[in-house]
Amino acid sequence: MTSAINSVRDDGTVLPGTESIVSRSPRELAWARLSRDKFARVALGVIVFYLFVAAFAPVICAVLGISPYALDGDALNDYGLPKGAFGGISTEHWLGVEPGTGRDIFARLIYGARASLLVGILATFLTTAIGLVIGVFAGYKRGWADSIIGRFMDLTLAFPSFLLIIALTRPFTQRLESLGVPEGNPARMTYIILVLATFGWVYVARVVRGQTLTLREREFVEAAKASGATTRHIIFKQLLPNLWAPVIVIVSLSLPGYVATESTLSFLGLGLMQPAASWGVMLGDSVRYYRADPTYLFIPGIALVVLVMAFNIVGDAVRDALDPKADRQNLL
Repeated sequence: MTSAINSVRDDGTVLPGTESIVSRSPRELAWARLSRDKFARVALGVIVFYLFVAAFAPVICAVLGISPYALDGDALNDYGLPKGAFGGISTEHWLGVEPGTGRDIFARLIYGARASLLVGILATFLTTAIGLVIGVFAGYKRGWADSIIGRFMDLTLAFPSFLLIIALTRPFTQRLESLGVPEGNPARMTYIILVLATFGWVYVARVVRGQTLTLREREFVEAAKASGATTRHIIFKQLLPNLWAPVIVIVSLSLPGYVATESTLSFLGLGLMQPAASWGVMLGDSVRYYRADPTYLFIPGIALVVLVMAFNIVGDAVRDALDPKADRQNLL
């Protein structure tokens, strides 16, 4: 909420130089700081573009008459390499074709964005939801509950998570398939999302717990307790509205990490597999052709780097914008 603050004389006139003094809410100040960051605006535009392309990938491919799974042997030479320069780039195949299969790289690239973003968004949602619930509970209840949860978080952090993800891929994927999850890539994608949430919630919970420990001692919480407010009211009306800032920062910085992790696992052959369209699958397959067709390696690599960098820039900008110590003078 924005309100003007003026210094007024006894006769009712406003003192010179005080007409433009305006007070702003923390949310307005944060938005003003964020809107001043030109790099953040550009990065946010890049993210919106990626999301749009990923969401409408089937429509885009249908309009262009291409498919991420259609084989085109005519686009390959006798050695299975793309005809023409730069990986077979042409008016028909905007980013060339895959060596060995002739599949359109542009179609596979935008479909790959769907897979990477889906894993990143779902893993971030589960991680944040679990960490928020456990962190608030531990920080507000304290006592034995906080001690047990704290020791469990320490134990979880002690595990080499990435090595466990690699070691448990096959048995857990098979277990998911036995529970009714479709075999192959659906089971692998489900496993990646669940395992990222299993190890990722701890970082969210630690931050939320620390913030909750501080907030529960604040005057407005004590006043709510004195007025007879229930625990449900205190958590949902007093604590959670004051936790949105650190949670938003965590989300903005976690999502690109999960996108990169999915690509890494697929690159290592532990995530999605051919013929699924995934940036990690494309990068893993391109290793065999990096000498004969380096374009096939660079295209998904650049797409991944740009997306992760855009998320990191926005995450840093959000963190700075929500900093209560930021300079307000230029925003008044």
